Amino acid sequence: MRKVLMAFVAVASTFGLVWVVTAPSGASTTSAKVTKTKWATATSAAAGGGMSALVKAAEKEGKLNVITLPPDWANYGTIMKEFTAKYHIKITDANPTGSSANEITAINQLRGQSRAPDVVDVGNQFAVTGVKTHLWAPYKVATWNTIPASAKTARGYWYDDYGGYVAIGYTAKKVKNPPTSFKDLLKPTYKNEVGINTTPTEASAAFAAVLAASLANGGSLSNIAPGVAFFKKLDQLGNFVPTKADPATVENGTTPIVIWWDYLQASEIAKALPDWKVVIPTDGHYAAFYTQAINKTAPDPAAARLWEEFLYSTVGQNDFLKGEAEPIEMKALIAHHTITAAAKKRLPPTPPGNLQLATSAELTKDAAVLAKTWSLKVTG
Repeated sequence: MRKVLMAFVAVASTFGLVWVVTAPSGASTTSAKVTKTKWATATSAAAGGGMSALVKAAEKEGKLNVITLPPDWANYGTIMKEFTAKYHIKITDANPTGSSANEITAINQLRGQSRAPDVVDVGNQFAVTGVKTHLWAPYKVATWNTIPASAKTARGYWYDDYGGYVAIGYTAKKVKNPPTSFKDLLKPTYKNEVGINTTPTEASAAFAAVLAASLANGGSLSNIAPGVAFFKKLDQLGNFVPTKADPATVENGTTPIVIWWDYLQASEIAKALPDWKVVIPTDGHYAAFYTQAINKTAPDPAAARLWEEFLYSTVGQNDFLKGEAEPIEMKALIAHHTITAAAKKRLPPTPPGNLQLATSAELTKDAAVLAKTWSLKVTG
C-alpha cells in the first residue's frame, strides 16, 4: 500500500500537484483526509494553501525559465540574483536581447517542453494579444490591491510592473546641437544619426517611440498614423538609421541619437557613456509600463507564481526603482514608508501634468495600424 501511495504521489508531482495528507490525532492514515493543490491553475497563493506552500512547491521544482531579460534592464540582473539566493531556484534567461514578439513566439513554439518560458515581461499590447489567444494563466499576487485597476485585468491575466517615459538620448561628444523635440530630429544636422530599438511591430519600446512621435504630430493614443508618417519623413530625409539601436550601436557611432525609454537609457547607456544625455521631448509625452504574465502551460507553475510574488513585494518593487524605472506600486511604497528614497531621487525628471496611459483598446488599434503600414511606408 505504501509503494502504491508513493507512486501515486510521484505521478501527481509530475503534473504540478502538491498533496497534503492530514489525519486527526490517534486516527490511522487509512482514514486521513486528502487535499490537493494544482499550482498550474492556482489563482493566488492563498488559493493554493498559502505562501509557505507555494515556496515549498517552487523550491521543489528548483528552476524558473524567464526570457528576454537583459541584466541591466530595469535592474533585472540584481532581481534574478536575489530571487535565486533567497529560494535556491535556478533561473534560465533565454534570449536576453530579444523582443516581446520573441517571447510570444517562444510560448507558442515551446509549449509542452521543459524549456518553455514560465513567465514573460512584455509590452502591454502583447499581453493583451496573449489574453485573446489564451496564453496566460490568471493569478493575483498578494499585493494585488495596490496595483491600479487600469494597470491589470480584473481576473489577473496580466499586470503592469514598471515603466517610464519615451525620451531622446544623445552622445554629447558627437551631437553638438542637442535635439529637444521630435520636430528637431527632422533637421539636416542629424543625418544618419537617429535610431530606435528594432521594428515597432516586434518591440514595445520601438512601438512607444512611434506613438510618442504621433502625439508630437497631431495624433492621439488611439491614432498612431501621424507617428508612422513622421518616421517615413525621417527616413526620406536620411536621418533615420533602420537598424536595431542599442548600447553597442551608440558606442560604435552608428546611432548617436536614440529614441528609447528614459530609464533604459539611464541604466544601459549612460553608465557606459558618461557623456550620454537624456531629455523627454517637449512635443510628445508618452509613458507606459511593461507587463507581467504567467504562461498557461508553464513547466514550473509554482516557481512562476513565486517569481511574481517576489516582483510585487517591497523588495522587488524597490529593485525596479533602483534600476531607475518607476515601479507600478510606487504610490503604495510611499504611503507605507517602504520606498528607497535615494533611488526615487535618481528617477529621470518627468514632464508636468497628469499622466495618461493608453488603454488596451487603443493599443490594439495602434498595433493593427502599425502591422499594415510600417514596412510599407517606412522600411519598404
